[in-house]
Amino acid sequence: MSGQTEPASDEPEPTPLAHPADGVPEVSVTATQIGAAAKKLARGHGPFAVDAERASGFRYSNRAYLIQIRRAGSGTVLIDPVGAGEDPAALLRPVAEVLDDDEWILHAADQDLACLAEVGMWPKALYDTELAGRLAGFERVNLAAMVQRLLGLGLAKGHGAADWSKRPLPADWLNYAALDVEVLIELRGAIADVLADQHKGDWAAQEFNHLRITDFTTSTRRDRWRRTSGIHKVRDRRGLAAVRELWTVRDRIAARRDIAPGRILPDSAIIAAAVADPTTVEELLALPVFGGPKQRRSAATWLAALAAARENPEPPDSVEPHNGPPPPSRWSRRRPEAAARLEAARAALGQLSEQVRVPTENLLSPDLLRRLCWDWDPATPEPAAAIEAFLIAGDARPWQRELTVPLLAAALKTVGTTADGG
Repeated sequence: MSGQTEPASDEPEPTPLAHPADGVPEVSVTATQIGAAAKKLARGHGPFAVDAERASGFRYSNRAYLIQIRRAGSGTVLIDPVGAGEDPAALLRPVAEVLDDDEWILHAADQDLACLAEVGMWPKALYDTELAGRLAGFERVNLAAMVQRLLGLGLAKGHGAADWSKRPLPADWLNYAALDVEVLIELRGAIADVLADQHKGDWAAQEFNHLRITDFTTSTRRDRWRRTSGIHKVRDRRGLAAVRELWTVRDRIAARRDIAPGRILPDSAIIAAAVADPTTVEELLALPVFGGPKQRRSAATWLAALAAARENPEPPDSVEPHNGPPPPSRWSRRRPEAAARLEAARAALGQLSEQVRVPTENLLSPDLLRRLCWDWDPATPEPAAAIEAFLIAGDARPWQRELTVPLLAAALKTVGTTADGG
């Protein structure tokens, strides 16, 4: 979960919520313990508050290392899905079956759904309190800020960025984990009331259903090596090939050892080696990072990757291939009319955002907007109908289309109809 934030000076002092009201439950690890946790949850009623803790930045995988669940009439259970060394999905099946009974409440559900699906858990109904906060127009939507604003409570300092693969888990970490679901059910009720007052309840329902049916378990992004931090410093194809080879070797090692790639070799070291192109151990060890003991032991591995890049210095074009429009910064040169359309559309959505108090990225996917403006034909008959069809194909929800189609049709109409360049 998100870290805690200091209250603004004009806000009332929150009531501290330092410990769960019923104490921190024992962690369920074995099949017997997890079965007992499932029975405990089954005796409760209403929706489930659900959260998961991962080890991002420490492990290669995105797996859940702790799962927290709370239900009225049941209290909180903490489940270790990996400690027993068994198949997590089989181990957690009794809990997954109970969770089918009612709605799940999560905060920032898109962060947790993939790791929960990995252990056989997926909601039949979903409520995301963070997304609800965005739709309500809240500037701060992390858990602590929303709990303070709506419930008047202050959460204890968090450990969300900790290495949750550590065993045994420290007591203060478990306390933090239990607090993450302690008042999530109450928070759901409070933010739902706010949305109802703003007449946005149906918008939220559409968003939650869309979120629930989204597949977070797969990634369609190609050439992930191109996301290496600092890659803009690499100016030639040989250097890009070096980044590609070093990134690929690092990723293979990280996956095998289940260690975050940056802990195997930081991006800065990949970029330094790609630019310098060392050919000997001495030249490699002279570069930042590579002179350390760990990298000295792996010097032959990195030199082999650099050698492979020299033998095959032909990565894809230095500009990443797109299955959509190029970055907007290039539009004014390649298609000035498209750039004008995007500017007009963004301005219209910006005004709408202020009127309805919803961030522009929640009004319409930025990628979908770019694709619309890039491909738009000014001679299109019945623009509103064409935009509606385009947004439907792009999975825009009905509430989004109702708000944005008229504005986009008007915005695109204001842009000149001269032929696009490029």
